[in-house]
Amino acid sequence: MTVLRTGRLVVRDWTADPSDLARIFDIYSRPEITRWLGAPGLPLTDPAQATERLAMWRDRHAGHGGRYGTWAIEVRDTGVVAGTVLLKPLPGRDEGVLTGDIEVGWHLHPDSWGHGYATEAARAVAARELAAGTREVLAVVGPGNAASMAVARRLGMTHVGRRTDWYGGESLETFVLTGPVDGVGRTTAR
Repeated sequence: MTVLRTGRLVVRDWTADPSDLARIFDIYSRPEITRWLGAPGLPLTDPAQATERLAMWRDRHAGHGGRYGTWAIEVRDTGVVAGTVLLKPLPGRDEGVLTGDIEVGWHLHPDSWGHGYATEAARAVAARELAAGTREVLAVVGPGNAASMAVARRLGMTHVGRRTDWYGGESLETFVLTGPVDGVGRTTAR
């Protein structure tokens, strides 16, 4: 299912199609990507794990009615899946408990780096969330991940330093994108 379209991209659900599963494995088996994620079970070591990863994403977002997700970024002109964009509530210091803080993130295949796809996809999902009334969207980035910090800055996010509020207390560079507010401090839709 298509979530949204931008000038060059389609943000859509990952599917169980063999080409999507192969791309999930190709992205999430790469140390140059997974070293920044700190997620259990990464890097993937067996192509069958792509099916498990897809099931985990679907379970994680099942109760969100399409508002949050871990989605494929497909290049409209070629049909190539460049990577993943996600929008979700951040897990707190106790990773089993979700916070009210909303995270935007991106994980692109190296063959899609340097084209602005992460920025374009993240901008679209963050703007949609801010228009829905969320006051701010966060990006949390592993210290040293200069490429992701550059994407956050291109999105117009403000760096607020390192914080340990999420992902079990891990120290993460934190960036904030704030939506417009009205005269009484409420976020307004764009």
